[in-house]
Amino acid sequence: VTVRDIAEALQLYFSGQRYGFFIYNGKQYQVIGQSERQYRDDPSDITSIMVRNDKGNMVEMGNLIRITEESTTPQRYRYNRYVSATFRASTVPGVTLGQGIDAMREISEEVLDDSFSTTLTGISQQFEESSGSLYFAFVFALILVYLVLAAQFESYRDPLIIMFTVPLALAGAIASLYIMGQTMNIFSQIGIIVLVGIVTKNGILIVEFANQKKQKGLDKTQAVIEAAGQRLRPILMTSLSTIFGALPIALALGAASTSRIPLGITIIGGLLFALGLTLFVVPAIYTYISKKTANIIHDDEE
Repeated sequence: VTVRDIAEALQLYFSGQRYGFFIYNGKQYQVIGQSERQYRDDPSDITSIMVRNDKGNMVEMGNLIRITEESTTPQRYRYNRYVSATFRASTVPGVTLGQGIDAMREISEEVLDDSFSTTLTGISQQFEESSGSLYFAFVFALILVYLVLAAQFESYRDPLIIMFTVPLALAGAIASLYIMGQTMNIFSQIGIIVLVGIVTKNGILIVEFANQKKQKGLDKTQAVIEAAGQRLRPILMTSLSTIFGALPIALALGAASTSRIPLGITIIGGLLFALGLTLFVVPAIYTYISKKTANIIHDDEE
């Protein structure tokens, strides 16, 4: 008796598969075979099954097999073709999802050896992927803004002066999040990317007017001082309008707006901090980096 003969006997006896079909009065009926309930309720019923050997004789299966009882899980979970165990946890109030992921990784490094590996699924995996994408978006935004400004001013120095407003806004955003008790999450990271485009306009106004003053014959120090004074009112108006526009987000006005509070705080804190320092830092950097003479473009006409 082969193992295949035993497997086929068990399948025919317990699986309830279709053996064939017949047609009666124009209708097709399936023939399904299975032992009666009273003969398949107990594990010992397997030993009474008869199996035909290669000589054509019937052999009781109890003479061929040995039955042992073991306990096993009702389901065996697998992930990436490996036997896996899923751990689910929720963060307590005041702890972010990123902090919870870091804590779980620290625990896994202390408890698990090299034969184990861990990975994230569900919301945690989405958070990890989105965080990596936002970092790339932030770097890409810096490069894109610099290239656009370099094409506009036709200079590599002036955009560099303007980009010094970004660290100021970044420092103000992080400080405001810390003061207000917020954390660095997806919304706050989006707010930082928004700041890259917003705060550079203050530097653009100062640098552009300073270049115009240099073309009129002023030295770069006097030119940037006058440019900062003349552009003070437009800078204040645009910055305050943006701050008041983001104020409802920071105050969580509206339905389901609590999660967007870090976004508003990041924009408002970054703008306020950059507004106060841009009027001093950008002119100071301008006097060191900018050329003494204006960048005059000559057009050749035929």
